[in-house]
Amino acid sequence: MLDTVEKIGDCQLHYLQAGEAGKADLLFLHGMKFNAATWQELGTLDKMAAEGFRATALDLPGFGQSPESDVSPLKVVKQFIINKKLQNTILVGPSMGGRVSLEFSLANPELLRGLVLVGAVGVEENKERLAEIMLPTLIVWGGEDAISPISNGHLLDKSIDSSHMVIIDGAPHPCYLEQPDIWHWELTSFLAENFGI
Repeated sequence: MLDTVEKIGDCQLHYLQAGEAGKADLLFLHGMKFNAATWQELGTLDKMAAEGFRATALDLPGFGQSPESDVSPLKVVKQFIINKKLQNTILVGPSMGGRVSLEFSLANPELLRGLVLVGAVGVEENKERLAEIMLPTLIVWGGEDAISPISNGHLLDKSIDSSHMVIIDGAPHPCYLEQPDIWHWELTSFLAENFGI
């Protein structure tokens, strides 16, 4: 497991990385109460590396081991993808990271090959532009999400042509933490179905 820092402007961006360049790059963001280590502890990075992906988890500025910075999260993600020469990037964002991922996909679609949104916030604020997203998109929601209502997931699914929605029954907002086996199965299935990998 690579555990290091990438300098972007005045931002010292901490990240974890598992696996070698291969099928595609998976780039994991995080929610407000979590960080890059969450994906390591959950086993997601190692599982995706075992499937032949290079899996990277970022600590956004002001979270985890990345100090606060004036550089915006969207710019940080863009420069990281460019600096590290990520290929066929599939951006994964839960909750707050879902907002960043959603808005990044609208601003920089040419840098992505796929999108995974898990209980994303910021859906309503971007609803007028959701139909612009042409990327294969996996939408995962906890059936008992009290933070971002499941109606947000349905709005995404209805607006994005190439989307697939999964509801994890009984799960709260961080549904991937509550039901990691289902999460890993759905993520792997989405990758296999949409990218032949």
